[in-house]
Amino acid sequence: MKGMTVGRAAISAAALAACLCAQDHTTWSDYAGAPDSAQYTALRQIDRTNVGRLQVAWTYPIGDGKKYFFNPLVVDGTMFVLARNNSLAALDAATGKEIWTWSPPEEITVITSRGINYWESKDRKDRRLLFAANHYLRAIDARTGKPIPSFGVNGRVNLKEGLGRDPATFKLAQSTTPGRVFEDLLILGSATNEGYGSAPGDIRAFDVRTGKLVWSFHTIPHPGEYGYDTWPNDAWQRVGGANVWGEMTLDVKRGILYAPTASPKYNFYGADRHGADLFGDCLLALDARTGKRLWHFQMVHHDIWDYDDATAPKLLTVRHNGRMVDIVAQVSKQGFLWVFDRVTGEPLWPIEERAVPRSDMPLESPWPTQPFPVKPPPFARQKFTPDDLSPYLDAEERARFRDELLSARNEGLFTPPSTHGTVQMPGNNGGANWGGAAVDPGKGRLYVVSKDMPSLLKLERDPAQKDSGIPADSPEARYVSGFNFMIAKDGVSPLGPPWTSFTAYDLNDGTILWKVPLGEVPHLAAKGIHDTGVQYPKIGPVVTATGLIFTGARDKEVRVLDADTGKVLWRHRVDAALEGMPAVYEVGGREYVVFCASAQAGLTPSTQEKIAGAYVAFALPR
Repeated sequence: MKGMTVGRAAISAAALAACLCAQDHTTWSDYAGAPDSAQYTALRQIDRTNVGRLQVAWTYPIGDGKKYFFNPLVVDGTMFVLARNNSLAALDAATGKEIWTWSPPEEITVITSRGINYWESKDRKDRRLLFAANHYLRAIDARTGKPIPSFGVNGRVNLKEGLGRDPATFKLAQSTTPGRVFEDLLILGSATNEGYGSAPGDIRAFDVRTGKLVWSFHTIPHPGEYGYDTWPNDAWQRVGGANVWGEMTLDVKRGILYAPTASPKYNFYGADRHGADLFGDCLLALDARTGKRLWHFQMVHHDIWDYDDATAPKLLTVRHNGRMVDIVAQVSKQGFLWVFDRVTGEPLWPIEERAVPRSDMPLESPWPTQPFPVKPPPFARQKFTPDDLSPYLDAEERARFRDELLSARNEGLFTPPSTHGTVQMPGNNGGANWGGAAVDPGKGRLYVVSKDMPSLLKLERDPAQKDSGIPADSPEARYVSGFNFMIAKDGVSPLGPPWTSFTAYDLNDGTILWKVPLGEVPHLAAKGIHDTGVQYPKIGPVVTATGLIFTGARDKEVRVLDADTGKVLWRHRVDAALEGMPAVYEVGGREYVVFCASAQAGLTPSTQEKIAGAYVAFALPR
């Protein structure tokens, strides 16, 4: 099996001939700014000539000491945010003054904490906020914050139901990332648990008025469906994952949903799911009205590395071979940038299937080849050897990490996990992650934040099978591993910096325009060590029509970069670390940029501190 593009989009001639110019991009009523996930604004008040005059316009404290990374929505001068104790709040977007709050009716432990969805009827009389909490899809009135009891059953829909399995057999069924609203549908992915027995990753569309299920796409195909033969026959009844826990994108004019899927479960051992495992680790193009597959491309066959695609696919128009082409671009954890014709799924540049290392695990059967894009060049480092160790390690740690690297399997991106250790670089939490890319859709430019975060995977028998009598080489044997990030005792990577990079691409010709470190590590900066990049970011940049890039980082710095060069033009320190993406909007003729500053600065307990979280809005002086 080649695992390449299959099928063509069944798009009408009229739709193909339609003007496909960029969306308005002057509002922020959708997660990431617009259904196309551009993370781009066409507002022009803030530019290179005045960005240095930005100041804090207002703040809205969260004040509960918890971590937040929410992308606010703004509609008609009202901002919707995740507030203290998992409540939702409506704020005056010009002042930050609270208008109403919705408090959860019970203790909410899982909520769509990265963002929510907004929908309104054509006459604007019905306006709703749609989100999931504790595995129930909910709808509340956007003007009052009151629940809508006619939605689902008493205002909610059980997301654990309708998956073809007993809901009692799995724990998780919702993502912390919002879905996408298309016409009168809310299209959702899910976040299954990471282990054996997780829920299947069906992509589902619900009626925004009633909550009724309209369509489902089985990412683990059922009998008779395309891709069924890439799994064992009973996989659809027991294997989980291949889900969209990250971000999805809509081509509204064409009615196409682009959905990047995650790995099947269990993440790091696949002896119970021999085959290429479609539609795990795919970019799926689906008819947004019906859920029908139009085309797909599988980035990883039979994933045993947790190489999920979590970043939203990006829609641009580029000049390629002398003609204008509407494209979809997907960044990955491996540091690859994949570029396809948006309608046909044909890659713009060659993609090669290359032989990869074999497994030494009992009954494991990795796919013999994996796809490698010839162009554009990768944005992350894809190897880690003793020569790459950080100069800031002390002698003891340098020796420890050197021994680990030399004793583990270390044969490149697709070295299979093993019982004596396997080096992963840029790692299962490396490369690009949710919110990590933005585009200038008209210029054909893509900007991606990436981290080099090596892991050392080490498989061992599942403790749940202790004393079970199941032999190690039995098909029923289970092996598990932690994510095993390689971290020095001061919380810094053992890899030499930069640990976080910001890369700009020109997708008209598939080249890198510039690449710069993003952020600093405070305790190293205090010693005069700069340009290291921050540690462990999940940062969402926003590009402007005036050539600026707004972004934040775990070093508590808001930064504005020049989109042409990557040079920092302005910076401002806030009281807490930043994750996620800002929102850019205009109220009363004044342009604002608001950040959620409520993340944890450090990854290890010794580098963490109490969070003083708040939403912080910036604007030019009146």
